[in-house]
Amino acid sequence: MRRVSLQPAYVLHRRSYRETSFLIELLTPEFGRITVSARGARQRKSTAQGLLQPFTPLMVAFAGKGELMSLSDVDAHGEVRQLKGDSLFAGFYLNELMMALLERWDAHPALFAAYDRTLIALQESPLNQRILRSFEKTLMEELGYGLLPKNPAVQNELFQSEKYYRFVPEQGFVVSELGGDAKTIASLFSGKSLLSIAKEDWQDEDAMRDAKRLTRFVLAPLLGNRTIHSRKLFMQLGEVKNDEE
Repeated sequence: MRRVSLQPAYVLHRRSYRETSFLIELLTPEFGRITVSARGARQRKSTAQGLLQPFTPLMVAFAGKGELMSLSDVDAHGEVRQLKGDSLFAGFYLNELMMALLERWDAHPALFAAYDRTLIALQESPLNQRILRSFEKTLMEELGYGLLPKNPAVQNELFQSEKYYRFVPEQGFVVSELGGDAKTIASLFSGKSLLSIAKEDWQDEDAMRDAKRLTRFVLAPLLGNRTIHSRKLFMQLGEVKNDEE
């Protein structure tokens, strides 16, 4: 029997379970993504239902055997992150990504800390895309798909601003002879953009767009046929706004 108390957590997803309970997917720093049953949390007298919401910092206790744990206690552990508008969609996008990509019981304390910082930053309005690009980069690094070196000396050794590089799965970036004439090729990136992405220097709009493109390119085979619904809905709403302008 495993017993854990006083563990920080965020709700990634919840669904009804039996007549009065929830199944909750939690993100924790020490245990990664875990599934717990919150017995009786759907009853009117339960105070847990209001707490077990996305973007609420929690302190939880749980116990059990195997994959499914039983939630024994939950308390608020700070102020609810107030996400609105596009930032709310962005928050659900992060949750869906981690639900799809994180293995259960695989601890990522650095990712938990990055997620907490990201939610705090997303409270600012309007949505700053730089926040999402930084989190996506951290997520890929934590999953073992960090494509760019963190050491500035190594970055400058591998990439030159004036050159173009093609991303080859399971091999990395190779110099391309196609150059800027082939910017439409999905796997082609400028050295300038790659250096900016590696340093998380989001001042360059081209680097921002290339970071988003690189993330989609790398995550596509990892996600397979799974749809990130929040991203799809966000794109549809963006199209509606453009039509109205």
